[in-house]
Amino acid sequence: MNQTNINIQNKKARFEYEILERYTAGMVLTGTEIKSIRQGKASIKESFCEFNEQGELFVINMYIEEFINGNYYNHKPRSSRKLLLEKRELKKLERKVKDVGLTIIPLRLFLSEKGWAKLDIALCRGKKLHDKRHTLKDRDNKRDLARIQKNFKKN
Repeated sequence: MNQTNINIQNKKARFEYEILERYTAGMVLTGTEIKSIRQGKASIKESFCEFNEQGELFVINMYIEEFINGNYYNHKPRSSRKLLLEKRELKKLERKVKDVGLTIIPLRLFLSEKGWAKLDIALCRGKKLHDKRHTLKDRDNKRDLARIQKNFKKN
C-alpha cells in the first residue's frame, strides 16, 4: 500500500453527529506509531477529542496497532495523542466546547504529501433520534432515485 493512500475514516460520525466546523490537525507520534499508521493499521471509530488543564487538545481512544517489528520501545495501542493546532484555533474550540456543549470528533486520519500523519477533526453537535431517521430516509431516497435513473438510461 502506498503511504500517501492511507485514508482511515470515521463513517459513523457523520450519522451520529451534525458537523458544524472542520479543522486539520497534526499529531505528535512516536516512531512505531507512525510506522503502524503507514501500514494502515489504525482506527478512529470510537475516538473523541478532549482538552487538558493546560488547554492542549488530545485525541482519546484512538487505536493504533502495535508495530510488528517493535521491541521494548513499542507504543500502547490506545494511549492519548496530542493534536497540533494554532493557538487561536485551540482557544476558539475550547470556548465552544465549554460554553455551548459541543464535542470534537475525528473524521479522517491521513498522511500528508510530506508523510506526516494528519487528523481531520470536526466540531459537532449530537443528532437526536428523529434527525437520524431523517438521514436514513434521505439516504434511501437517493439510492432509489439512482436505481430508477440507471434503469431509465438502459431503456
